[in-house]
Amino acid sequence: MENLLDKNDESSSLTDKDLFTKIWTSPRQVFKYINDNHYDKYVILLLVLSGISRAFSRASMKNMGDEMSIWAILGFSIFLGGLLGWISYYIYAALISWTGKWLKGQGDTSSILRIVSYAMIPSIITLIFLIPQIGIYGVEIFKKDGDITSAGLLSNIFVYGSMILEFILGIWTIVFCVVGISEVQKLSIGKSILNLLLPGIVIVVPILILVLLFKTL
Repeated sequence: MENLLDKNDESSSLTDKDLFTKIWTSPRQVFKYINDNHYDKYVILLLVLSGISRAFSRASMKNMGDEMSIWAILGFSIFLGGLLGWISYYIYAALISWTGKWLKGQGDTSSILRIVSYAMIPSIITLIFLIPQIGIYGVEIFKKDGDITSAGLLSNIFVYGSMILEFILGIWTIVFCVVGISEVQKLSIGKSILNLLLPGIVIVVPILILVLLFKTL
């Protein structure tokens, strides 16, 4: 963990392969290189894939399989997820830049979006595990009470093992986001975490206030 948060890591010339391999052991070095060199390669692709991954996760959490066919879920997640995911990340990056200024952050929307796209690599990898899950269980994995136990012992071990790995990758995504925002915004780890939370607070608090006001009228 010390290596992940070390502010003194120096970035050097990194190849494309280095970016995708060293990010797991030296994320600050990778994020520094991306930020210092305005490295935009793969940004759009990563954002689209991340949007697709997020859409599949939402389909599972919202039990869309209870109302939609597997093909409808695939179409929704791949096409709308890829498009709307990119837009939502851009808005989130803009909000991080805006609220980050309250904390003396230095990153603009483009630089933050660049960092966020690479920070999403762990969540994108979860798509690899999702493909065989859909192949084994189909729409059942998107249902509230879907049958994901009748495919055999080995299949069940694979699926539940995949779920554990997906959870771990989710933690890695959070770590990468914190380290990446810390680097691009030139903030401490604590302020970086706050910067990631502030956009949600800025949006949710006014909505709660409006709801309470309407209830009192």
